[in-house]
Amino acid sequence: MNLTTSNREIGVVTIVDVRGRIVLGQESAALRSVIDDLLKQERKLILLNLAEASYIDSAGLGTLVSSFASVKNQGGQLKLLNLTNKVRDLLQITKLYTVFDVRNDEVAAVNSFHEAAAAGV
Repeated sequence: MNLTTSNREIGVVTIVDVRGRIVLGQESAALRSVIDDLLKQERKLILLNLAEASYIDSAGLGTLVSSFASVKNQGGQLKLLNLTNKVRDLLQITKLYTVFDVRNDEVAAVNSFHEAAAAGV
């Protein structure tokens, strides 16, 4: 299954709904391109909804990490939403679960951006 994405905006937060496999090749490049495009548009509060991400390989993990770093370096935040059990297990095994802010509730996740902004983070 090819990777597809769609973007939604709730206030200043952009939610990227990801469907399919985040793997080496076009899929990882496509996700990276989506993040880069958002940053060019000054959309720096990004929530990746991975509820329908069926699989992530090491290249996909690398894309998530490099995207996280790019967003952070531009003064933004990237958070993950609705991890599948497979993706959650992979992030825990690789210890990346501690790097990302992972949320299971979309409303709470969107609110967490506003809370962080209010706190000056």
